[in-house]
Amino acid sequence: MTATSAASDPQISKTYGYFSIGGKTAEDLDKELENRGPFTQTTGHRHPGATEIKFGGEVTYVERGGKCSVGAAKVTLSTHLILPRWSNRRRAEKDLRFIWDTLSSDIKRHEERHAEIARGYARALEKELLGLRPEKDCDVLQKQVGATTRRVLEAHDRDQLRFDRVESTNFDNRMMRLLKYRMHQNDG
Repeated sequence: MTATSAASDPQISKTYGYFSIGGKTAEDLDKELENRGPFTQTTGHRHPGATEIKFGGEVTYVERGGKCSVGAAKVTLSTHLILPRWSNRRRAEKDLRFIWDTLSSDIKRHEERHAEIARGYARALEKELLGLRPEKDCDVLQKQVGATTRRVLEAHDRDQLRFDRVESTNFDNRMMRLLKYRMHQNDG
């Protein structure tokens, strides 16, 4: 089997989990998200949503003609999105429901984007692993597999942090735009 014949898409799974929040005012919702949101190790804080990302997989090696090459590479990616669920929505004022719907859809979009970024890196990692040149022995190639994996996953982590920085900086403007857009949709 050659490296090109071993090409396939990474094995990717995505699941959802929810945490409940209560509250009857915007301030209540904000406090509930701060107190009940998922805690992330990266920031050391609670957030309105989170995406747990786990990469894994395996690489097999083939020795042929005095060379060692990657026989197959299978990258796995598991993402678990943790989103808020507001238990008092039905009893809340219409304006607060409107704000919540806008905020919760933005939280979901944000976490979906984290999962999408991870999927792109899973595909890139698998492609790079399959594209590694044959080496004189498998120990050398195995070190290259490790270095390639570290490099791609470090780039992934930087990209995720960059995305969070941009999103954080633009949050207020984005929410105002979304609220105006949704109000316009409801009027028309």
